[in-house]
Amino acid sequence: MLLKKQTVWLLTMLSLVVVLSVYYITSPDQKGNNMTAVEQKTKNQADNKQASTKTAEKGGKTVVSQVSDDTFDALRLQLEDQRSQRVEELQAEVASTDLSAEKRSEAYDQMQKLNEAAQKEEVLETLIKTLGYDDALVRADGQQVVITVKSKKKHSPSAANDIIQLVKKEIDTNYVAVEFQPAK
Repeated sequence: MLLKKQTVWLLTMLSLVVVLSVYYITSPDQKGNNMTAVEQKTKNQADNKQASTKTAEKGGKTVVSQVSDDTFDALRLQLEDQRSQRVEELQAEVASTDLSAEKRSEAYDQMQKLNEAAQKEEVLETLIKTLGYDDALVRADGQQVVITVKSKKKHSPSAANDIIQLVKKEIDTNYVAVEFQPAK
């Protein structure tokens, strides 16, 4: 009888730990005020740099024509924020018991794809920097890859072609856009 009570107690505590872990992971207030401060700082930086940055909306996407160092960082933070929000949504779907196993599996696969895309973007940025460019910003959205390269070098079609070939080796895509920005 003592063994059964201990087993029930152990299983109860384990299930409590699992429930609390899932709640902690999926709770909307997980990031708290720290992310609010970062978002506000990013927004202020973007507002301050807006005079030197020209943007246009094309099909719901923002196209940046002139980018400064702070704007590169702000765009990276914005992209990370969008991805983290999407990952949180997908985590909620995975943790949901209301959805079927297929839907949860699809949500998990989408989370893996988002993580892989972020890793590939970082790798491409590093590879482009090793080619001698000052900075690079890679944004992969499905089959489209948009690259903004900052360099003091003279820009040429062959340099753009080198970058495009590098991207096609890493990511299977048919659409790669390369934009050069002069470094200050």
